[in-house]
Amino acid sequence: MHFSRRSFTLGAAAALLSTAALPGAALAATAAQAEALVGKLVSDINKVIGSGKSEGAMIKDFERIFKKYADLPTIAASALGVDGRRATSAQKKAFTNAFTGYISRKYGKRFREFIGGEIRVDGSKSVKNAFQVNGTMILRNEAPFDVTFFVGKKSGKFYNLYLEGVNMLLTERTEIGAMLDKRRGDIDAMIADLKKAG
Repeated sequence: MHFSRRSFTLGAAAALLSTAALPGAALAATAAQAEALVGKLVSDINKVIGSGKSEGAMIKDFERIFKKYADLPTIAASALGVDGRRATSAQKKAFTNAFTGYISRKYGKRFREFIGGEIRVDGSKSVKNAFQVNGTMILRNEAPFDVTFFVGKKSGKFYNLYLEGVNMLLTERTEIGAMLDKRRGDIDAMIADLKKAG
């Protein structure tokens, strides 16, 4: 199946978004370190999509990447949005766990479409409390387009991604919000649905 830029935006973004710091990295203190972080992220993702494994095995690999590199509580909190204010600690933990599985299934299924693609890191700059790492996504039979990563200066972790101006955190917040609306604001019911989604 041929995939469009739109399917890449809504498909790959979350998986890319969910990867974060290099093992042992406590602080992305410099732009060079932020660029190296993104380079490692891209390398790890490319290894999986080029492995020739089955879809199910690839999803498991991506979930391991998410768990290894992601600042999952922060990412999940952003996806939950203002509803997180009324969530209990147990609900937040359950949501984070369910969200991890959800994005692994939802986006991991589409990674086979990216075989032969390449993300090139072009440079970086300091923006407020983060480093903005600019790159270019090159896909088969598609014109190249911009990819922008944000690495927190204090956390040293990758926490957001823009693809052609599309903010991944806002996209996921909309998705989770729609699921909550369907359950009339019932967080526990939404978490149960999230465990089966993707």
